[in-house]
Amino acid sequence: MKLIHLSDLHLGKRVNDFPMLEDQAYILDRVLEIAGEEQPDAVLIAGDVYDKTVPSAEAVALLDDFLVKLADRSLPVLLISGNHDSPERLAFANRLMEGRGVYIAPVYHGEVSPVTLEDDRGPVDFWLLPFLKPAHIRRFFPEEGVESFTDAMACAIRHMPLDPARRNVLVTHQFVTGAARCESEEVSVGGADNVDASVFAPFDYVALGHLHGPQNVGGERIRYCGTPLKYSFSEAGHQKSVTIVELGEKGSLEVRAVPLLPQRDMVELLGSFAQLKSPEFYGQVDRDAYVRVILTDENDIYDAMGQLRPVYPNLMALDYDNLRTRSGAVVLEEADVKRDPLELFADFYQQQNHQPMSEEQRRYLTELLETIQEERA
Repeated sequence: MKLIHLSDLHLGKRVNDFPMLEDQAYILDRVLEIAGEEQPDAVLIAGDVYDKTVPSAEAVALLDDFLVKLADRSLPVLLISGNHDSPERLAFANRLMEGRGVYIAPVYHGEVSPVTLEDDRGPVDFWLLPFLKPAHIRRFFPEEGVESFTDAMACAIRHMPLDPARRNVLVTHQFVTGAARCESEEVSVGGADNVDASVFAPFDYVALGHLHGPQNVGGERIRYCGTPLKYSFSEAGHQKSVTIVELGEKGSLEVRAVPLLPQRDMVELLGSFAQLKSPEFYGQVDRDAYVRVILTDENDIYDAMGQLRPVYPNLMALDYDNLRTRSGAVVLEEADVKRDPLELFADFYQQQNHQPMSEEQRRYLTELLETIQEERA
């Protein structure tokens, strides 16, 4: 059975106040072209379909158009909600949509039934498990002592009526320990949202969403397909792709990536203001690309964004990298950008107070950061 694995469409997203809807429509058309070439048996969409829990009308229309085009090809779609989605809104009319072969995970209620598709080797059971937190699981299984995200995922899987003799595919949206994050993703406090990969042992393939960089976790059986588009400059070096999964007999798996080329790339340009304004420099740059400029001039350039926009019309961001910014720690090392917020604050506290935070202070800060994160999600 051949599958297309997608996730993290983030329809309706804006990057540095630039609307991405046109780029998203373009890339979904490329996905449809790949579907026409690959002739898969189903499409898996592993969450964060929208960028907000209450998506714009334009984002809803774009998803509707994409799903209709897939359904018109008689191509089953299996879709779950992610942490950016409202599971209730996304699952609206899911029972009606099953008539067109579009299977949307309902709001988790303690039970998960498989969607079963057949090929010439027999049935494949697809288990659709939307983004879950320990509190979601404790509501239905209060006696199981669920404390962590790993506990929650293990408990949810344990209560699935899995048949180990059949081929089983899990579609879910979580952060698996050991995977690499990007700047554009939400970072939890103290790695509290980590799920250990060992809980996925019963599955022949785990189609993950949540992380923007395509990557395997402990082997190709557990995979993030990544976003179809670049959504931050930390992703500028990514090669975005569609993941193609081929399930043979039980235990047989092949995974490969088909590149996705965007309508507009995302690039970072480093140099002086004079260099970036020179035809010799910009003549080698795709001027339709989304651009972050990093100026090396020692003195600030008056209205640098305004002066550079005629040359780079999709200029999104401008920063400086010079003696002043480096001495003022304005330009952070990549390792610092990716560090856990709690640890960054703990270092700052120790520098200011010449002593480490107490355990009580760490607990208070952890709760405060989690509350802020909840409000932003």
